Amino acid sequence: MSESPPLPDAPVTPPSSAAAEVVPPRSGDVTKPVTATGAGSGTTRASLRPLLLRLHFYAGVVVGPFLLVAAVTGLAYTAAPQIESVLYEHELKVTPRGSAEPLAEQVAAAERAVPDGTLLSVTKGAGPTDSTRVTFGKDGLAEGYTLTAFVDPYDHEVLGTLETFGQWLPARAWLDDLHRNLHLGEFGRNYSELAASWLWVEVLGGLALWAGTPRNRQRLRRLVVPDGGAKGRRRTMSWHGAVGLWASVGLLGLSATGLTWSGHAGASIGEVQDALGGSTPAVSTALPAVGSGKEDAGGTKDVGIDAAVAAAQDAGLRGVLVVTPPSEAGTAYVVKENTRSWPVRQDSVAVAPATGEVTQTLRFDDFPVLAKLTSWGINAHMGLLFGLVNQIVLALLAIGLIAMILWGYRMWWLRRPTRSEGFALGRAPARGAWRRIPGRVLAPALVLAAVIGYYLPLFGLPLLVFLVVDVTVGVVLRRGTGAGA
Repeated sequence: MSESPPLPDAPVTPPSSAAAEVVPPRSGDVTKPVTATGAGSGTTRASLRPLLLRLHFYAGVVVGPFLLVAAVTGLAYTAAPQIESVLYEHELKVTPRGSAEPLAEQVAAAERAVPDGTLLSVTKGAGPTDSTRVTFGKDGLAEGYTLTAFVDPYDHEVLGTLETFGQWLPARAWLDDLHRNLHLGEFGRNYSELAASWLWVEVLGGLALWAGTPRNRQRLRRLVVPDGGAKGRRRTMSWHGAVGLWASVGLLGLSATGLTWSGHAGASIGEVQDALGGSTPAVSTALPAVGSGKEDAGGTKDVGIDAAVAAAQDAGLRGVLVVTPPSEAGTAYVVKENTRSWPVRQDSVAVAPATGEVTQTLRFDDFPVLAKLTSWGINAHMGLLFGLVNQIVLALLAIGLIAMILWGYRMWWLRRPTRSEGFALGRAPARGAWRRIPGRVLAPALVLAAVIGYYLPLFGLPLLVFLVVDVTVGVVLRRGTGAGA
């Protein structure tokens, strides 16, 4: 998100199993493997199920708080456009009257209001009620932030200045920063990356457990509609699983798109995308050699910002236009569409300052498929792709995630011993499930987990910690009780 995407607005599955009824071990049997009801004990599916249940449970318990924070902050972020429109109406909207002043005059007015700033870009609004944004670099601002002057295009009055982050105004930038890193900087980004790295694991694990429940195979309706007649833990599990099923596609999308701009996994994903030829292209600002009679590439002649915009419009660019002036002698103006709602319009052109001619055109239609998918995914994650509908869907996903996490912890609570003295937590699914998995399945699964863990380190490192702790606890219990680990 230079235009900062928020993370993620990202979200979930449950801390506890959304799964079938697995016979819970009694307090004296915690080290014995569990057998899934109705599942053939000799099948690969039956052998995998207890291990999936244990991983789903422990990952949910440990990662659940991170997912909960991501869901709550993401829910707040979904309202950012409406918050901006109310807080900054004076800067954003104007009353149309006559013809707009030339952009050059609007920029000059903004430069007078910010005399110590360095001009970075000019954003021409799409409609007659939109103000013009003139963005400056300025000493003393936080990293990544700029100062934007808002100008009335009809009389070049400066309506105000605001510190901005990419295209985000202060309120959205604050919510975005909260969602991405809890205002803790680069260190804080680990929280959201951890949530995104485990979200897809919890979702897929929950789906596998829920879909594999024998009673659900017999009654398809139980897969999609909570069991209203159930009581207690079974009722909570029914809601947990049904909501998880409905939300699964959206949550997987949020996990994937959240990872694309994360710190560690994002770098790995970028390398893979580049290797596959799917990186996002950009129009070149280098000027071609010119013929006789024209200004040379290093000349000082400049046709001005209005001519650059006119050339871009002649080339077919419409809507919100962001103009980046030449950064140094011998470079071009860049004019880019910034319509990120559907249909996405992100065409861009380079315009020679000496002649006003378009030297290069880049159409969004010509982007590599992976670059298009990345753009669509990020815009959807930020609630931009389909406007209000997109925001509502994201809000529902966040609410669903919050509910599933709370249901998951409730299921854990309901598994606690009821006759023991003092405080006791709910029992975990029994250990030792890995022993029942055939080697032909276990070996590839370990290799796959290692590869994924390498590229998604905040998945791999916690998984390794889970395994070390689990094995250590098993050894301690075995030595204390003589039971197997």
